[in-house]
Amino acid sequence: MAWDMLDYPASLKNLEPLVKKKTIEIANALLADGYPEDRAIPIATSQAEKWYAAADEKEKAEFKQAADPQKNDFHKKDDNAPKLLAADVLVKYRNDVWEVLSVGAKRASDTYSNKEEAIKRGKEIATNKQSTLRIYKKDGTLQATHNYKE
Repeated sequence: MAWDMLDYPASLKNLEPLVKKKTIEIANALLADGYPEDRAIPIATSQAEKWYAAADEKEKAEFKQAADPQKNDFHKKDDNAPKLLAADVLVKYRNDVWEVLSVGAKRASDTYSNKEEAIKRGKEIATNKQSTLRIYKKDGTLQATHNYKE
């Protein structure tokens, strides 16, 4: 079931209005990709909060003026999404940065100059996905594995 600004999960009711709007937009796209509702909401909320923290005032103002997400909005389907949903999350060092990516992903979801920040983000993603986090050393050898599956 998709959501709009008048009909959304109770867990979103106390979010800042722009974060709520972005969460609904992202969650609806995740639902279109086949994510289950109980996983789409925490993932979308996390991504919306990250967007809000990084967005400048102009971007926030433009998003505020944009049309509200609707239940019947079209979302381009990503056929690879179901595979990535269950995929392990990796923290690896490449090209002078720490990357956070899912096994099978074409590109990193996030990059960091600091390994601790990458691990923190990887843990957040693995927890939301209920998957495993694999942390690698700079030399490419496996350092640690953490299971966040229920």
